[in-house]
Amino acid sequence: MIGLIQRVRSAAVEVAGETVGAIDQGLLVLVGVQPADDAGRAARLLERLLSYRVFEDAAGRMNLALRDIGGGLLLVPQFTLAADTRRGTRPGFSTAAPPALARHLFGELLDRARAQHPVVAAGRFGADMQVNLVNDGPVTFWLEA
Repeated sequence: MIGLIQRVRSAAVEVAGETVGAIDQGLLVLVGVQPADDAGRAARLLERLLSYRVFEDAAGRMNLALRDIGGGLLLVPQFTLAADTRRGTRPGFSTAAPPALARHLFGELLDRARAQHPVVAAGRFGADMQVNLVNDGPVTFWLEA
C-alpha cells in the first residue's frame, strides 16, 4: 500500500458539495492500493502513519508523531497513486489493485485507524472528491508498506 502523507494545519474532503471528512492539525493521507496488498500491509501502513515523526518538537526538530500530538488523520482513497508512469505521456493502471480489492483494503485501513486513533476522517471510495488542505511546511512524504 502507498500512503502519500502531508502534514496539514487543516484538511477537508467534499463530495457533491457536502463535507464528508475534515480534520484540524494532523495528516492528510492519499492512499493507493496495489494488487499484492493485503490486510497485513494495511496494518503496517497504519502503524507507520501513526508513528512517523513529522511534527516538530520544542527544539524545532521532526521528532513527534501523530500519536504524540493527538492530531487528526484524514484518509483519502486515490487509485492514481498506484499508476505506472514509467513510460509515455499517459498513466497505466494495471499496477493498481482492482476496485473490489482496493475498496476492501481501504475499508480495512479505515476500520483499524478508527479503532486505534481518536480523530479519524475519510474520503469516499470511488467518489469524485474535492480535497482542500492547508499544507504545513510543506511537509510531504511517500510511504510504502
